[in-house]
Amino acid sequence: MAYVDGYVIPVPKKNLDAYRKMARLGAKVWMEHGALEYTECVADDVKPGKRTSFPQAVKLKEDEVVIFAWIVFKSRAHRDKVNKLAMNDPRLTSMDIKSMPFDGKRMFWGGFKSIVRA
Repeated sequence: MAYVDGYVIPVPKKNLDAYRKMARLGAKVWMEHGALEYTECVADDVKPGKRTSFPQAVKLKEDEVVIFAWIVFKSRAHRDKVNKLAMNDPRLTSMDIKSMPFDGKRMFWGGFKSIVRA
């Protein structure tokens, strides 16, 4: 079964176009290095919960939106190989971390083993 990296990021609404441009580059880089799928989504129907939610998890501010994204790989070993290649790709290493269009301190991510896939 597939292995998935998932992440959630708060992005200022005014930076959404810049983020989309960066995400398209990320998709290109990860796919060229062997990822099976690359998807980035912007929240459309996400409300704060009573205890927790996507907005609460990233401490969403009024002028921000939530991005929910995932990358699919053949296995964890495949993920590790592809991520190493992608993270060392000059198109990504040349990016200035300080000029990212989102607050990376409120980003969360992780790797997941698939248990059901249709």
